[in-house]
Amino acid sequence: MEATELERVIEAILFAAGEPVETERIALAAECDLDEVEAAAKRLMDRLSYERRGVRIVRLERAYQMCSSTEMSAYITKALETRKPPKLSASQLETLTIVAYYQPATKAYIEQIRGVDSSYSVSALLNKHLIEESGRLNVPGRPILYRTTPDFLRTFGLESLDDLPEIEKMQFGKHDLPESELEETAHE
Repeated sequence: MEATELERVIEAILFAAGEPVETERIALAAECDLDEVEAAAKRLMDRLSYERRGVRIVRLERAYQMCSSTEMSAYITKALETRKPPKLSASQLETLTIVAYYQPATKAYIEQIRGVDSSYSVSALLNKHLIEESGRLNVPGRPILYRTTPDFLRTFGLESLDDLPEIEKMQFGKHDLPESELEETAHE
């Protein structure tokens, strides 16, 4: 397939989808390999940006999505009368940070780091589609594991989790617990 034709195919797929589309799915539909899709998507992204178009293509880990240009947000808001998304509270931001850096994470792990009940924050982040369930931990009680979503990446302007700023990760294991808590954990 000709390069400009592949760009048109990618543009049409992303416009019609309205949500992230995995690179593999685009390659399958266009009957070409992943490298060709990646190169065509990059050219399309560069062209839309260079021409200062009203839409952009954003990369979200192994997927692409068509979004409106940030410089057009005021016009979009006026035209569609959309409201600004609610701000995150300090507790929600702390919880989201923990999930982003330590994912997949259980609610108990989040609470262990924060030192307080995090049920409300986890629930609010689920409702805002910034985190999602990603399975269950294979331990007694089978607690739910949480991870960030493509909406998280889009909201914070990230292509992938690799774009998160570096932090010092703290390891919480049984060897880090005080002796009294270690005995309690052994009885559970």
